[in-house]
Amino acid sequence: MNTSRFGEDDPLVIENRTYDEIKLGDSASLSRTLRPEDIQTFAIMSGDNNPTFLDPEYAKSFAFGEVIGHGLWPGVLISTVLSNHLPGPGTIFIDQSIHFSHPVKIGDTVTATVTCQRKFDHNRHIIFDCVCKNQHGAEVIRGNAEVRAPREKVRRAAMPLPEIRLAETRLSRYEHLLAITQGLAPIRMAVVHPCDVESLKGALEARDRKLIVPVLVGQQGKIRTIAEQQGLDLAGCELVDAPHSHAAAEIAVQLIREGKAEALMKGSLHTDELMAAVVDKTLGLRTACRLSHAFVMDVPSYPRPLMITDAAINIEPTLEDKVDICQNAINLAHMLKIAQPKVAILAAVEMVNPRMRATLDAAALCKMADRGQITGGILDGPLAFDNAISLVAAKTKGIHSPVAGQADILLVPDIESGNMLAKQLEYLADSLSAGIVLGARVPIVLTSRADSAESRAASTAIAVVMVHAKRNKSIVS
Repeated sequence: MNTSRFGEDDPLVIENRTYDEIKLGDSASLSRTLRPEDIQTFAIMSGDNNPTFLDPEYAKSFAFGEVIGHGLWPGVLISTVLSNHLPGPGTIFIDQSIHFSHPVKIGDTVTATVTCQRKFDHNRHIIFDCVCKNQHGAEVIRGNAEVRAPREKVRRAAMPLPEIRLAETRLSRYEHLLAITQGLAPIRMAVVHPCDVESLKGALEARDRKLIVPVLVGQQGKIRTIAEQQGLDLAGCELVDAPHSHAAAEIAVQLIREGKAEALMKGSLHTDELMAAVVDKTLGLRTACRLSHAFVMDVPSYPRPLMITDAAINIEPTLEDKVDICQNAINLAHMLKIAQPKVAILAAVEMVNPRMRATLDAAALCKMADRGQITGGILDGPLAFDNAISLVAAKTKGIHSPVAGQADILLVPDIESGNMLAKQLEYLADSLSAGIVLGARVPIVLTSRADSAESRAASTAIAVVMVHAKRNKSIVS
């Protein structure tokens, strides 16, 4: 009897065993651990979207006790052993009969074994006994398969399989981002000059999602015309007339100061116009902290939300500016339920270089955090971008850091590097982005005029969380 485990001899070579080489009792095995992505991949390939396999809550409702795997998955392992090893390349499947005796759960390690049971010389058919057992030795599948074994010997390099990366749909990721507001009441938000289609849609999308009660500050006639042309319903919106965008910014800021709104959203006006009203020394919304901007991004290839700051307000921040930028981002992370955010202070290199101010600022910020001048997060820097987001890159370069490879916040050296980084992730990596201004009396949704209604609504969700955090803090105080 010849027994082997597939892949043990040489994983780079695939070799069959011809009909004449196979003896009664010969067997081969293959072990695999069932992962969630295996079930998802199988569902995509087969079109089988049975919630029993894909929805944990649905599975529990049927008293399975925990999420089960997919019954057909162990059967695929059997086919893999037969196709790749015993008999291997050249095998033709004739018939198969399988009995499912035990559920397979996510995390189970299943071993599929095929054993030659009968041979038929006149047509080179072989019947294999097939069995799959889990890591506890419990039988999950029992059956048999009839195949026609190859006549010709094959030994060749194994074909490399393409890497498959599963990602949630953009709509699903958008829904997850909005889920942070679950259970929170809508807030009154002044929307400044929503006089184009996307900015008006963004406000109305946020209204429909029960995130905000919109106060539309702008030219009433133009807003109503856009709504009529696009078939948009202005129900539930309060309209405040303003003759032009500059006046709209001033009126919206005054509404905040009077307590008639709790947040601002930028519409179809230039950022400079809105921020001029916000930072006005007499009538603006400044606090003791420097204003900064943060992008909160959902990057499909990164396992956690990623914050980039500052990519929109501070052009060439000084070390003192970066202290506020960093603290603002950490405070936002706390509001988003990230208890101890990891802050990667970016530079072109990971070593301190006296000729590169970004590296000196990074080192100083880390020491300031050690001295309690920045609180609530774990800082490290300077770190190059690859080291900040890739554990492999950090280990390759010998960097030992609690931040490297698992950053929650990327603190960039200047507005140019931050803006390019955020937009590259959005346009080249299909990232979802939400933009918010921090450090003012109220959160300010500051999106690009090119941003979609979806992005504006996602940014609004961040503002809603911030407003409620401020309310709760006031109650506690």
